[in-house]
Amino acid sequence: MTISRRAFLGTTLAAGAAALPFQRASAQSAKYRLRYGTAFPASHPGVLRIIEASEAIKKQTNGLVDLQVYPNSQLGSEPDMFTQTRSGALDFMSTSGVNQTVVPVGGINAVAFAFESYDKVWSAMDGDLGNYVREQFGKVGLHVMPKVLDNGYRNITASAKPIVTPDDLKGFKIRVPGNPLWVTLFKTLGAAPTPINFGELYAALQTHVVDGQENPLALIQSAKLYEVQKYVSLSGHIWDGHYIFANAIRWNSLPQDVRTTVTAALSDAATKQRQDIQEFNEKAAKEMQAAGVTFNKVDTKPFRDALRAGGFYTEWKSKFGADAWALLEKSVGQL
Repeated sequence: MTISRRAFLGTTLAAGAAALPFQRASAQSAKYRLRYGTAFPASHPGVLRIIEASEAIKKQTNGLVDLQVYPNSQLGSEPDMFTQTRSGALDFMSTSGVNQTVVPVGGINAVAFAFESYDKVWSAMDGDLGNYVREQFGKVGLHVMPKVLDNGYRNITASAKPIVTPDDLKGFKIRVPGNPLWVTLFKTLGAAPTPINFGELYAALQTHVVDGQENPLALIQSAKLYEVQKYVSLSGHIWDGHYIFANAIRWNSLPQDVRTTVTAALSDAATKQRQDIQEFNEKAAKEMQAAGVTFNKVDTKPFRDALRAGGFYTEWKSKFGADAWALLEKSVGQL
């Protein structure tokens, strides 16, 4: 499924931040050229809304700022782009999992089965927990935008069988992002987690290097992973969000009015993208079912009980720290 770019880019470009008193700048000669990299496919709402923000920024700054968007891992894998942004070789990027290798608490949103609803997600991520995490990234040279992109709830896909109970994961070779929380989660459930860069995932599934993977429906559909997977098990085991990162030195070198406009435009894009993703997921599920993919709803309680019995929550409370864990449970309740 491809969402029409025109549907996203129409007459709403000027919405969001009010235009600021910029000096008149030549539209064909931007003073600030900024690059934004993402692994999202070009048709994903997370790309379409950032492109919309880019055009709004250009318009509101009279061409002073040109935010160039590179989807589909054009500038490298997510770990590569994250490293580039930290070093200053890239200005902006968005990701979730790989950031935990640098700032461990950056992965706290991925605590399995923590968020039972979007109300709890946004209470935490737009509130005290999100602010705490953003502060930690600031200590390693990264500025983080105040609004997180919604990557949706992650679900498990498989080529040979649906995942119904924890026993179905015993020995199951599952692709995960390269970070410890995902690895620990699936090891605790008896699976064989295998880190593979997203750009290499389709081929790994096609050649059965792994038995399955886990991602939000929008990404399963837009990256066409369903073409090489027969089953989608709606586990919703992790809520996944993409922080929007900027290199802090580059960010702080921009004039305050530019930073204000870019922040407002990207925050507006993230807020709209959150609405998009729910509709996108519904359409994605219908299209994949029409293509012959089998869906099943997972009873999450046995999985949560298995994680609790295996010490998963105790281990990650210790790793994230009492302060961060208290902020998480403030929004989601005791785990």
